[in-house]
Amino acid sequence: MRAGLILSEAFSGLRRNASMVISVILVTFVSLSFVGAAILMQMQISTMRDFWVDRAQVAIFMCSDLSTAPTCTNGVATEDQLAEIQAKLDSPALAALVRDVTFENRDQAYQNAIELLGEDYASVITPDQMNESFKLNLVDQRDSTVLIEAFAGTTGVEEVRDEMQYLEPLFSALTVATYIAVGIAALMLVAAVLLIATTIRLSAYARRREIGIMRLVGASNRFIQTPFILEGVFAALIGSVLACAAVIAGVHFGVNGYLRERIAFVTTWVGIDDAWLVMPVIIAIGVLLAALSAGFAIRRWLRA
Repeated sequence: MRAGLILSEAFSGLRRNASMVISVILVTFVSLSFVGAAILMQMQISTMRDFWVDRAQVAIFMCSDLSTAPTCTNGVATEDQLAEIQAKLDSPALAALVRDVTFENRDQAYQNAIELLGEDYASVITPDQMNESFKLNLVDQRDSTVLIEAFAGTTGVEEVRDEMQYLEPLFSALTVATYIAVGIAALMLVAAVLLIATTIRLSAYARRREIGIMRLVGASNRFIQTPFILEGVFAALIGSVLACAAVIAGVHFGVNGYLRERIAFVTTWVGIDDAWLVMPVIIAIGVLLAALSAGFAIRRWLRA
């Protein structure tokens, strides 16, 4: 009976302040959608980084006929220079850092270039113009600087290139986008908290006579406060559920239905399973903030 009365009071308050409740729902929905998007974006960055760090290579490009680097003044890299690079890679100091080494000769480099650029370039470039190279997969990609320093400036080596350097700008841009989403979400959550507090105060003012009567008959502060707190929680819960639906829809239609088909170089995307993991976080944030905001607002009003 007591629980039924509290719930009845809470739903009655929601009906009386329908317009404010709808505002709370919408603000909570928008803010938590940004929270969910920020979490998923960070998960995407982490997934992509793990994938590419495991596959990114350090490439040692040997001199070719077209090389103009100071280390290539003698022209194409000789067999002795290739053997010197291989011996250095096999040395105890570097062997512990390298997981595996692949040597690519000019013909293999030419075929790979044609596959990448298309057959139209078959008459434009020749195998003699291509660089022989050593492709290194590292045990820990963070050790790439050691490899670059070890071979940079070596006679016969045109360039030492870390493939991760081409991906870092992408990761940085995605991280900035995450920060922007978090910033917008924080502002919207502040707006939601203030709106919930205002809604609870208005609801309490509209029922001031009922509150006065409950006090006269000996109702406890907890009994009086609970319906108001539930009003804020119910409104925020609806907004949280809508935000969860928006996150699921974003992953389903935006990621699975659009991005996967159009961005081929990214093979690891967040999926529906990741969105389901985010949903409890979204709901918990919405309900907790609503409960704290509503509880603080009604306590202050009752003391006034």
